[in-house]
Amino acid sequence: MLRKLLIANRGEIACRVIRTARQMGIRTVAVFSDADADAMHVSMADEAVRLGPAPSSASYLVQDKILEAARQTNADAIHPGYGFLSENADFARRCAEEGLIFVGPPANAIDEMGNKSRAKEIMSTADVPMLPGYHGEDQDDDVLRAHTEEIGFPLLIKAAMGGGGKGMRVVNSLDEFADALQLARGEAKASFGDERMLLERFLLRPRHVEVQVFADKHGNAIYLGDRDCSIQRRHQKIIEEAPAPGLSDAVRKEMGDAATRAALAIGYEGAGTIEFLYGDDGGFYFMEMNTRLQVEHPVTEMITGQDLVRWQLLVAAGEPLPLRQDQVEIHGHAIEARIYAEDPDNDFKPTPGRINFMAEPEPSRYVRVDSGVRENDEISSHYDPMIAKLVCWDEQRGQAVRRINRALEDYRIVGVTHNLNFLANVLDSRPFIAGDLSTNFLVEHAELLVGTQGLSPLRFQALAALYLAECKAARAQDADRKTNDPNTPWSALPAWRLNGPARSIVRLLDHEGHEIIVGLVREPGGFYRIDLDEQQIHATARLSGRRLFAELDGHSLRATVTATPTAVTVHFRHHVHTFALPIPAHAADEEEAGGHLNAPINGIVVAIQCREGEDSKRGDTLVVIEAMKMQYSICAPNDGKVKEILYGVGDQVLEGQPLLVMDGKA
Repeated sequence: MLRKLLIANRGEIACRVIRTARQMGIRTVAVFSDADADAMHVSMADEAVRLGPAPSSASYLVQDKILEAARQTNADAIHPGYGFLSENADFARRCAEEGLIFVGPPANAIDEMGNKSRAKEIMSTADVPMLPGYHGEDQDDDVLRAHTEEIGFPLLIKAAMGGGGKGMRVVNSLDEFADALQLARGEAKASFGDERMLLERFLLRPRHVEVQVFADKHGNAIYLGDRDCSIQRRHQKIIEEAPAPGLSDAVRKEMGDAATRAALAIGYEGAGTIEFLYGDDGGFYFMEMNTRLQVEHPVTEMITGQDLVRWQLLVAAGEPLPLRQDQVEIHGHAIEARIYAEDPDNDFKPTPGRINFMAEPEPSRYVRVDSGVRENDEISSHYDPMIAKLVCWDEQRGQAVRRINRALEDYRIVGVTHNLNFLANVLDSRPFIAGDLSTNFLVEHAELLVGTQGLSPLRFQALAALYLAECKAARAQDADRKTNDPNTPWSALPAWRLNGPARSIVRLLDHEGHEIIVGLVREPGGFYRIDLDEQQIHATARLSGRRLFAELDGHSLRATVTATPTAVTVHFRHHVHTFALPIPAHAADEEEAGGHLNAPINGIVVAIQCREGEDSKRGDTLVVIEAMKMQYSICAPNDGKVKEILYGVGDQVLEGQPLLVMDGKA
């Protein structure tokens, strides 16, 4: 058995490996970059070693630093996780040379599967079904062009090395071939340093179905069911489920047997995934092999009841596989949704920043959350922006779909733009519920997957105003309880005003900075009348922590609300609305007029509306920051002069960081 394990990774997968290693009595060593010094995986491990600066090219990808960390801590094995060095054959060889156990396959297996052309040759010999195509070494333009006739159109031009959608072009006719080949070669050369290409028949509505395989050092290999990973954006998976819906038992067995033959053909060891394209005709075709543990492995764990990381560690230590093929049992259905700090409305652009508030669904036998970040952690621009994986299981697929939709409603994230609403739109759509899946899903059903469905914007505005009003009332009651005079008559007075009802005003800013004025009238019996956009809403409200229980015109609902001095965010089910709060001039620290003017929130500087040495008047807008799709104007708290501008347009700033240096009051 292994004694001490170094995890050459970060975030969610590092935490995942540490949990299993701890259960097995194996001590763990974390490694971290400067950006991850306070990360969750660092605090979970028994020991931790700093690698260097934040960029992965200077930390997590530097083999010498990883190996030196293993030597320093006397680790006897290295788990590479996924990404980074997990499929680097040279690193696997160097581990062996150092006398370290690499928790993964032999280096030669990584080499052979890393070259897509070579991989297809091996798979063809092993009688694994292949798409019609060309995978030869002769890369002459005329040779490639000649093979298009026997392959037919549409066809896919694909880089022989690499992945992630780089160096890929779909060609629908011979007239398009030359230009597409040139573009694909250019991308492949830039991304992978190798411009060799392969050609394949392109399936119009394929599904991405993969099989989890496992092999040990004793010549045993089995498969642990299949998964559907068709829901993808930018050729990257976001929703996975197991088993793949709609496959016959015969096809599942054929696919599993083919995957096992593939593993045995290359002398594989450990966890691996054989990925297939599954066509409308019921045929399946080898696409590639991932020689590592997959991000989506939890859905397989949920339906088999097995811990795949434990299996990895046992195999790495020389133990035989824990089960034979006839002992593998598949029970129920599991679905995984990857939660990212990204903007689905802006081509899924990553949105780094600090998580100011996070609440996860309650774990149970049905609900699992694999995460590597906590509240107040920073989502760094240097790494993958995944926040967590939400995995739900139930007896039947329909029940699992309902289970994960409900769990998404209980997820709360504030501080970064995220994809929770997008995931919910996908998982709650009729095509997904019906199992009508393909790798074109997001293109075919784009109209279903954007925007916020559910409550109207006016209702979100009303909930935000009710929350702020109830908070204000709670503070007043708290102050009253703390008074030294228990007999004061003021505590018995209702919200009364001469010649009219008590009316308060709540001001909110929408994502474009437009002011929303909400009038609230407190009526007898604890009711509110809300005046909003020439409409009236009759409401009641009760606050319990961040939970707001409200009734709007007879519609009872429960929302979660989080607030900072600069914004209030309303969560209803899986839909989120954030409103900025105007920053009053008096809220600025008077002392800052002669010192620093600080950022009120994490964001990006989008405008500088002043110059160094220039006089400013109280209330003048000096800097504009954008955060969570909203713009915040940072105004001069007093008359003065701008002495120094510390940031430029496009710079990212954190809450509390100085933006400007002022020279004092004018």
